[in-house]
Amino acid sequence: MNDASDIAADFIIEAGEIAERLGEQLVDLESRPGDADLLNAIFRGFHTIKGGAGFLHIAPMVDLCHAAEEMFDALRSSKLVVDAHLLDLALQSLDHLNGMLGALRAGTAIPGAPADLVSAMRALAHGDTAAPTPRPVAATTPAAPATGDEIGDDEFESLLDALHGKGSAPGAPQKDTIDDTEFEALLNALHGKGAGPGAPTSAAPPVAPAPTPPRRAAEPATPAAAPKEAEATVRVEVKRLDAMMNLVGELVLARNRLKTLRYRAGAARRRVTDGDLDRAITNLDLITARLQSAVMKTRMQPIGRVFSRFPKVARDVARQLNKEVKLELIGEETEIDKNIVEALSDPLVHLVRNAIDHGIEAPERRERAGKPRQGTVRLSAQHEGDHIQIVVRDDGAGMDPEVLRTKARDKGLVTPEAAARLSHDECLQLIFLPGFSTKSEVSEISGRGVGMDVVMSRLKELNGHVAIQSAPGAGSTITIRLPLTLAILTTLVVTAGGRPYALPLGALDEVFRFERKAVMYVDGREVLDVRGQTLPLLFLRRWLSIDGGSDDGCVVVLRSGETRFGLVVDVVRGRDEVVVKPLPPRMRSLAGFAGATITGDGAIALILDAHGLYRAG
Repeated sequence: MNDASDIAADFIIEAGEIAERLGEQLVDLESRPGDADLLNAIFRGFHTIKGGAGFLHIAPMVDLCHAAEEMFDALRSSKLVVDAHLLDLALQSLDHLNGMLGALRAGTAIPGAPADLVSAMRALAHGDTAAPTPRPVAATTPAAPATGDEIGDDEFESLLDALHGKGSAPGAPQKDTIDDTEFEALLNALHGKGAGPGAPTSAAPPVAPAPTPPRRAAEPATPAAAPKEAEATVRVEVKRLDAMMNLVGELVLARNRLKTLRYRAGAARRRVTDGDLDRAITNLDLITARLQSAVMKTRMQPIGRVFSRFPKVARDVARQLNKEVKLELIGEETEIDKNIVEALSDPLVHLVRNAIDHGIEAPERRERAGKPRQGTVRLSAQHEGDHIQIVVRDDGAGMDPEVLRTKARDKGLVTPEAAARLSHDECLQLIFLPGFSTKSEVSEISGRGVGMDVVMSRLKELNGHVAIQSAPGAGSTITIRLPLTLAILTTLVVTAGGRPYALPLGALDEVFRFERKAVMYVDGREVLDVRGQTLPLLFLRRWLSIDGGSDDGCVVVLRSGETRFGLVVDVVRGRDEVVVKPLPPRMRSLAGFAGATITGDGAIALILDAHGLYRAG
């Protein structure tokens, strides 16, 4: 039986998912105001969260959800119409609801929603022209689990009765109920089992004691217990767990085969044949690879979990800037490692906000340029081998490389000499420099370049790569490539001074033999001419302060953003998949290192970071 902390943790997960859906649904409602199914879904979302919050005595959340629920009930009854003011109130309520969930997740005091917001929603629901008569508090309602009369209505009476196995409260309005599937899901989340309406009374889960009236006044915002690490969970399909169990069974069989071979060899005092051993090891290798893939899939989540928040972000920014913007989402079902999904949130928010702020023009300006008044921002994701590609594209004003070059030079971010040598693509990359901005005035919304250095820093931490395409008047396209997971990394293993090092394959372009006689000097730096392009060199031995070395070796061509450079190493061993281990705390601040791993021969190999190598070199 779950304790209060477990119930609260389950509620946070369920409520968080409902809140994510509400963000999409509320934005969809603006373009589909007459969609009855959509209205019902939004109503049920607030209603379901209110029910769970009431069970946990989270009064501020109950008050907020009840006010939103009343407003959408009036919409369902055609006593209100969808307009910008109503949607603003609904989206503000969702913002505060997410803040409350964040506080509950952190175990801190739950903040109350602004009184004027709650009052505005209630006034809209019960206004002179559209106000339904508020339902009276049921006279037989047991002691309310939270403050006020919001929990004492027939809807919550029905929920409490169901939690006790008594069924629905008589007289509960049909329009205010949730369907069986949603209600069962709520009960499962609250109690961790399939209790529902009609369950025997003796088997009903315990309900926290109702607070007395002095307690309701003194503790309006404190849940029964603070959950711990509710976000550190992953939902896994049962079929994936079944597949893993089957593979574990095959792994046991492979282990037994190896043990049998060893026993036979020992008992007969004879050498195991190469054929027997090869077959056993090949089978073990195959099963291990399949098991590794299956375990990786349990960590995979659709990137739609990140994308779902952007319709609201786009609407908020567009309204603030008086622009007309349509956001298109493509590839929401594309799966990626859970940790990367969570880490992508902030970078993508910066990119989407800046695409609307600096990319999309004002409606009048778009009309003068022969464009539709409404601009389009497209956010898409797709798999590319063992990587994921995310593209943020807008049909706005685009970026002028010469303007970027001038801005960077005038701000002192690059020297006049370096600015003059920048190519078209290198000029576009200037937007990622800390402190770079094309805006002459600071606003609440980041311009392209304000906060973009944060985007680049985060992507580097994720072993990502970013490219930009843009031209004046033709819009901009920012393409991000990331590994599907950070737990297993495909690398190129090289050596320097006899020690192995691993280079992420995603940052690698090519490998060729190093020839000392081909080295040239430009601005005092050693470079090579590779097919007519200058390639700066970095010697791994020197960078690691390893003495010795010879003129032999290989050049591994790596990318750092749009810059290519050659890393000179002693030997290239070959490609290998490695398990990434974090560095000790004292080494985490060292530039150029991304982690560590253990090679097949048992040696410890440091994983090198191409971006850190280039900047530190």
